[in-house]
Amino acid sequence: MPQNFFTDSQKIEITKAIQAAELNSSGEIRIHIEKVCATENVLDRAAEVFVNLGMANTAQQNGVLFYLSIDDRKFAVLGDKGIDKVVPENFWESTKTLLKTHFAQGLYTEGLVKGIHSAGEQLKHYFPYQSDDVNELPDDISFG
Repeated sequence: MPQNFFTDSQKIEITKAIQAAELNSSGEIRIHIEKVCATENVLDRAAEVFVNLGMANTAQQNGVLFYLSIDDRKFAVLGDKGIDKVVPENFWESTKTLLKTHFAQGLYTEGLVKGIHSAGEQLKHYFPYQSDDVNELPDDISFG
């Protein structure tokens, strides 16, 4: 069961990383974990999940999804079109490399926490935090 992939304390650590990253940027970060990827292409599935989670409805179109499929060891980092309009083409490569390095060692919590912090740091240059920022999406981990 994907819900049992992380311990309760690991889930809290990941949620706190999302909250901290969102204090750097107006971007909205979500984590979604599934047992198996329902499509052959992980980015296609991440895009489906992105829409299903309502992430395409943020005011600045600046949502970021970290998608993990645990049994078939696939992951994706997907940003909304508002992000894609303003960032370089390879914007997520350093975050994906960081995740891949940690995941290969079985360090999923540490990888996600560092990846989330990295995303927040990168996004603040394009979507700085505003004092009137509203948290548009839940910070908890969703499971499929």
